[in-house]
Amino acid sequence: MSDLQVGLLVIGAAIVIAVLLYNWIQERRFRRQADAAFQTPMADVLMQPDVVPREMHKRVEPALREPVFTTGMAGGEAIEPHLQVEPVPPADEASPDVAQDHPVPPASAPRAAAFSDVLPLSPYDELIEYRVRIGGSDGVSGSGLDEAFNHARTLGKTVRWTGLPAGERQWEDVQPWRGVHYQQVVVTVQLADRNGAVEEEQLTALCGMLQAMAQSQGLIAACDDVDDALERAQAIDRFCVDVDVLIGLNVVARGEGVVNLARIVHEAESSGMVLGADGVFQLLDSRGEPLYALCNYDAEPFGAEVADGQASQGITLQFDVPRVPDGLKVFDGMVAFGRRVASEVGGVLVDDNLRPLTDAGIEKIRGQLMQIYERMEARGVPSGSRRSLRLFS
Repeated sequence: MSDLQVGLLVIGAAIVIAVLLYNWIQERRFRRQADAAFQTPMADVLMQPDVVPREMHKRVEPALREPVFTTGMAGGEAIEPHLQVEPVPPADEASPDVAQDHPVPPASAPRAAAFSDVLPLSPYDELIEYRVRIGGSDGVSGSGLDEAFNHARTLGKTVRWTGLPAGERQWEDVQPWRGVHYQQVVVTVQLADRNGAVEEEQLTALCGMLQAMAQSQGLIAACDDVDDALERAQAIDRFCVDVDVLIGLNVVARGEGVVNLARIVHEAESSGMVLGADGVFQLLDSRGEPLYALCNYDAEPFGAEVADGQASQGITLQFDVPRVPDGLKVFDGMVAFGRRVASEVGGVLVDDNLRPLTDAGIEKIRGQLMQIYERMEARGVPSGSRRSLRLFS
């Protein structure tokens, strides 16, 4: 090897090392900027309760009662108290401990959008969301988010935008057209739903788009780790597949006979069920969420009026397991309703394979439901909770 070749190799190696060193310095510089901008405690918070159909939920007695959520109520919605995150109160109302952990500027001091302030926790669900934080020394103008806001709708997964308005202590949904000025904005994308887990391309596209938007406006967009989010997405999607069950019970005529639909409609309405635009009766809870549904076994939707002599081979009751709170009670109510309808029309209660449902068969289903609900509780996704409704949508 000549001296020239050796020299070229040395020069080439030096160039490669210089490029790597430059990239490393630039990455460290950006990380320092992001850390400085978001050094406020933005701890990951498990949101409060909070696909192709797989199965159905818990039910209360169809007798006309809706489930009562004794664990807590917020606007008629069941919540899990241990996951509740309360906004930090103003300094004059906070306890000494809270004031120490979350210092608040005196009321007389002007509110600056500086990132050195300690901000209330953002509504971010660590279990089922990926997060991007956007901020700057002068805050974030809501009107400047309009283009990115609309583009994010094409991502294919649920994207939430929340912002902390200047001078406020409570986060709100971002609406770019209002032109609100925010101290910080947090954008999250749901990691899984009934259509499957989020893909790497979706996360990188969201992060890249928001970083480009932030750079054009002199802001900083700090994206959470994509690899970690993908692992969480796959894990929660596998869990959802395992517990996403739809239970169907049928009331069919005996032998070659038919059942009277007018009598069935009367029983449904007497039990508090309402007819939807899709021709399916539903028993709703206090939140307006379905407990279980009743549809025509012949696949013909129910109409607003049913003639006295109108008949069918039977009806089907459906129970979407992960979306209903107090599922065992709701299931028992659906079974009781099915037996009552069967008695009224002279039919028989059967499973999806048209086998008569015995007490032993009912107990077997209840045992399977109990196992599913225990798994959901252990995973932090109680059936019927806000988080469960988001995952199984």
